[in-house]
Amino acid sequence: MQLITTAGVSLRATSKLTARSQTTIPASVRDAMNLQPGENIEYAVLPGGQVLMSRQESASEDDPVIVDFLNFLAEDMRNNPANLKPLDRTLIARAASLTTDVDVDLDAPLTDDE
Repeated sequence: MQLITTAGVSLRATSKLTARSQTTIPASVRDAMNLQPGENIEYAVLPGGQVLMSRQESASEDDPVIVDFLNFLAEDMRNNPANLKPLDRTLIARAASLTTDVDVDLDAPLTDDE
């Protein structure tokens, strides 16, 4: 339990498995994760048996156009790997210069104008 016990854990809770190997997520965990009934949960099993649990984000529910576009890009990269080119330093420097004074809060909600 090296990873989880040394991480900045803000909440710990326990639950018990039923005879059918089911459990209830404790209310404190549901509240901390802002889980709602009907949402999907994703589990990631780490070496040593530790499990990370998170709300499963589903891009397909959010924006099917983005999902289709990303699938198109993935297929094109598979079918045409010779077309993939690395970004050169000049382009990276140009992008950095254009965004130097731009302050972005990725957690802020978008307005109608954005």
